This record gives sequence, C-alpha cells and structure tokens, in this order.
Amino acid sequence: MELKKLNEKIENNGQNKNREFKVGDLAVYPAHGVGKINAIESRVVNGEKHDFYMLKVFEKSMVIMIPTCNVESVGLRDVISKKEIPKIYEVMKKDRELLIDKQTWNRRYREYMDKIKTGSLYDVAEVFRDLYFLRITKNLSFGERKLFDTATALLLSELSTAKNTDEKTIMAEIESLLNDPQ
Repeated sequence: MELKKLNEKIENNGQNKNREFKVGDLAVYPAHGVGKINAIESRVVNGEKHDFYMLKVFEKSMVIMIPTCNVESVGLRDVISKKEIPKIYEVMKKDRELLIDKQTWNRRYREYMDKIKTGSLYDVAEVFRDLYFLRITKNLSFGERKLFDTATALLLSELSTAKNTDEKTIMAEIESLLNDPQ
C-alpha cells in the first residue's frame, strides 16, 4: 500500500472532521507528541467566547490550548490503534530513498521538518528511518540531529502509548527491525 493511502487510512480511521475530545482522552498534537486532555475551558478572546482543549503533552510537560473548533486545522488526532503499529513498522522497513544522500543537509532538514509537522506517524517513521540510516554513513548536521531526536521521541511516545508498553521495549523492537538484514 502506498504511503499516501496509508496516511489517508489512518486519518480516516474513526477520526472525522468534527472529532470531539473529552477530558481524560489521549491525543496527539503534531510535532509535540502524545498528551492528555486535562480540561476544556472557555476563554474570551477578542471579545468572543471560545472553548479550548487544555492538552498536557507528556514528553515536554507543557500545556497547549487548542480551540475546539480548530481540531482539524491544527492536526489534533487520536493516538494510533494497536493494529496500526505493524503498518508503521512496514514504513520503517521499506528501502529509504537513495536520493536523500545526494541532497544538501538543509534541503533534507526542510523536507523532514515538513513531514514532522504533518502530524502523521507514518511521516515521522520515514524521517526516523532515513536519519537512522544516514547517521551510519555520515555525520548529521546539528539540525538533523535535533530532528532525529524529535522523530525518535514522537515515534517512541506514540507507539509505546498505543502498545501500552515502555519506550525502551519499543526502541528495542525498532532497532531489531532496522538491523535485520532480511
């Protein structure tokens, strides 16, 4: 299955445009990771009353206010289901693009940053995979190292949440998968 089809499938898998979260729900905020909706609060902004989800991101211990009417536009979504995990692993097993090595680091950085911002775990898995292998053959730039760390944190956080296990176990699975000569 093509990556675009996989992305569409996960985006449409029980998640509609009017997704309403409740207090206590887990959600993923693009580029920040998994968090918990701790409250739904009303605030007055520019003289108008708006409702906001108060999302506490686990990894960064930060709280993000997300207007309830902007869930789709900001990319707030459910954590992937356990049955989606093998599909994420398939993305990581696919051969990485050979053109990536021929690009300049800043072009790769922009492409990878754009992928991370999509909020799709499939895109994050691609970034992780490419940088994982690239760092074996050459030194990553400072920006690429930060992106690799970000992709790793996002991947481990969501997969461990979906699988209800610790991040160490997930990292061991991923390394085993990527180091398998097949």
